[in-house]
Amino acid sequence: MVLVRTRNPLNVGAAARAMSNFGFLKLRVVEPFDVAFREARSAVGAPELLANAEEFGSVAEAVADCSMVVGTTAVGSRVLAHPLKRLERGGSEIRSHLGSGSVALLFGSEKRGLSNDDLSHCHWLLRIPTREEHISMNLGQAVAVCLYELIRSSELPVSSGELVAPANSGELGRLTQVLFEALSVSGYVKAGSEEITLEKARRLVRRMSLNAEDAETWTGMLGKMKAGNRQ
Repeated sequence: MVLVRTRNPLNVGAAARAMSNFGFLKLRVVEPFDVAFREARSAVGAPELLANAEEFGSVAEAVADCSMVVGTTAVGSRVLAHPLKRLERGGSEIRSHLGSGSVALLFGSEKRGLSNDDLSHCHWLLRIPTREEHISMNLGQAVAVCLYELIRSSELPVSSGELVAPANSGELGRLTQVLFEALSVSGYVKAGSEEITLEKARRLVRRMSLNAEDAETWTGMLGKMKAGNRQ
């Protein structure tokens, strides 16, 4: 569970309580608004989980060892560049993936949610089906609903039997950076479009569903191409 730039310590505590309820014990926070979240009184029964929460300076660092990264969004008027899945379907895919790799589930700040840059680190997005007239949920409640969906099936995750593990976000991040550098050297990246192009490259790489071995191969090939363009 990754909470990104949360503002209210009580919401972090409520999320930790839900995590403890449903047996999810690894909490990561990115740039929390208030460092006092570790003492949140709303974390009833889960003070140890808060005390052991890992703090990161960026989403990229927080999800580097995860092979599936899923962002949550209420959508609203937002234009999305990712596949969007309802909680029922998304929960099933997450449960299946847990048999072969680790998953990061991202929640944004109470005020603004996840930014476009945050979302560019995700493979796809998850939406809790709420009514259109009231799409926003309290952070702690949203965490609880999502985690209940993940555990309500009695089926345990089964390994896919793949010999090579899925590429984690750190490996995909290195591939994305080399791809972006190769595109820059080739002249593809126009002045002023660097940030947008990097986000597009990040999304594209995640849609490829690469395993760790393939990600390393692509990184090597693109590195050679980049070096060749500079000569």
